[in-house]
Amino acid sequence: MPDPGSIDEKDLHAYVDGQLDAARNREVEAWLAAHPDDAAMVADWRAQNDGIRALFSNYARSEPGDPELLRKPEAKAVRRPRPFPVPQMAASLVLLGAGIAIGQAMPSLLGRAPLSVQQTAAALPQEARSAFLIYASDVRHPVEVGADEQEHLAAWLGKRLDHPLRIPDLSRFGYRLVGGRLVPVGGKAGAMLMYEDAGGERVTVLAGRNDANRTTSFRYATEGTIETFYWIDGPVGYALSGEISRERLRKIAEECYRQFEG
Repeated sequence: MPDPGSIDEKDLHAYVDGQLDAARNREVEAWLAAHPDDAAMVADWRAQNDGIRALFSNYARSEPGDPELLRKPEAKAVRRPRPFPVPQMAASLVLLGAGIAIGQAMPSLLGRAPLSVQQTAAALPQEARSAFLIYASDVRHPVEVGADEQEHLAAWLGKRLDHPLRIPDLSRFGYRLVGGRLVPVGGKAGAMLMYEDAGGERVTVLAGRNDANRTTSFRYATEGTIETFYWIDGPVGYALSGEISRERLRKIAEECYRQFEG
């Protein structure tokens, strides 16, 4: 029986993804048998992944040594130029500091040293939330390149990522592209795209590259009012963040996934 507190959310995600060795797998199963709330959460993750796998069955790919690898969706909206509450601004500073500490304390998400799939996946939503908090509330300069230069934006960010970047069209959900910018992700060049709806609600999409990445299942994280859906698809990790409902963010993520896959 595992020691109380020895199984955390990263272990549970790794269990769902089939990333644990046999001994650790048994420990997690014993933990779930004794913790019905965690067991229910794991069952929910599996049901969600099964739904996404079925939805994207025509896109699924297999790679040597791996079972079918599931790919994932993209992000959502943030609020238009409105006064940013003091607590949220404070949260942004905390998250920014956490991102810096992560970069100093462990191999970065996009660094040269290989990370475990748990470490890589854990860093991505933190950096996505930080980027959302910093840029989504910016009134005058939320992006570096506007939507009127979309072709240039895709080429520029794709070159810096060293990976082709398609810019999703989210108009069917009422979101228009605001533009994008180059942002640091794990100490290396990453891309952020921003979208906005008619009410000024904004969502951001973060992308970062690391050749040591391993594909993961679709995941989500919640921090206060901010929801983030994230996944790693081959060498590129993606994270979608917004202050909207998880279900709506998931639907937009599915559409982004479909368009990223081409």
